[in-house]
Amino acid sequence: MKVIIAGGGTGGHLFPGVAVAEEFMRRDNTNKILFIGTKKGVEAAILPGLGFELATLDVAGIKGKGLRDMAKALCKIPQSLGRSFRIVRDFGPDILIGVGGYASGPAVLVAHWMGVRTAVMEQNAIPGITNKLLGRFVDRAFVSFEETKKAFPEDKVLLTGNPIRADFLRDMEKNEGKSERFTLLVFGGSQGAHRINMIFLEALKFLKMDRTKPRIIHQTGGADFETVKRAYGELGMEADVRPFIQNMPQVFRSVDLLICRAGATSIAEITASGKAAILIPFPYAVHDHQTKNAEILARAGAAILSLEKDLTAEGLARIIDDLCNDPRRLREMSEKSRALGNVRAASDIVDECLRLVAA
Repeated sequence: MKVIIAGGGTGGHLFPGVAVAEEFMRRDNTNKILFIGTKKGVEAAILPGLGFELATLDVAGIKGKGLRDMAKALCKIPQSLGRSFRIVRDFGPDILIGVGGYASGPAVLVAHWMGVRTAVMEQNAIPGITNKLLGRFVDRAFVSFEETKKAFPEDKVLLTGNPIRADFLRDMEKNEGKSERFTLLVFGGSQGAHRINMIFLEALKFLKMDRTKPRIIHQTGGADFETVKRAYGELGMEADVRPFIQNMPQVFRSVDLLICRAGATSIAEITASGKAAILIPFPYAVHDHQTKNAEILARAGAAILSLEKDLTAEGLARIIDDLCNDPRRLREMSEKSRALGNVRAASDIVDECLRLVAA
């Protein structure tokens, strides 16, 4: 079977696609997988190391751009459609799955026009404009939340949850590298989050606990790496500071508490791993979908939701102190988090794709 997975740009779009690709290959290692993305997205850096082939489009977003950049993006559409046609024609897929991101739209539309089975995956509680438009054309729309179903045609939508990479599901009960020290993981997505980096460093000054007590792993993104690393030195604190964490599944298994954004893929990985979290949604996400994602965990008692506009360094320090000193509450949050996880999402999506192709 030949499968194209189109989209990316961020880890939140790419990694669910990788999870589905891994499941196709687990079922039959003679399956052929091709990703379509851009040279500037995280897919260009990550996919070669995972052994997947990538074809690229020269395409850019339109939303939120100035007139000049918008004009440039619009001029790229015919070229991206033509390039998508050649890729689909030459590869000859049985199905093409859009995972969101700039490359998803042209690839899904072209495949649909060419008579190829198509699907989209919507990771967030509130779907993006591109996926809502594509939902009219595709054969299936796979969604992660019950409330998202109403955004797509009833006869096409299927609630599956957000697919998780195989590494997150492997040996979930193990606590690899688990320290006796209370361990915090701080990250803001694949590209980091400047506001989280800065407010966390400031919060460390207000901790009532001994500042040598917590073990800290901090993914900064490339832009803030040197600044954050230097700040820990000035505070006299040890921390494992990295611009990007390649072995995130292993790191997840070693931590007690996460402080992070509330992108859909992060939410899925948190719940699949059964981790407690302090969620700080990105306030400028389209339709504020990260807040909606975080509210689902907060209502279930699996996470603490802290809106960026209301969060202070002193307040964040207080939350960390409280959770560090209350292992019973942390344990309950972890249990509630795991109860929300859907470890069968990738399998369910592949099952439905196989049914579509066979129909």
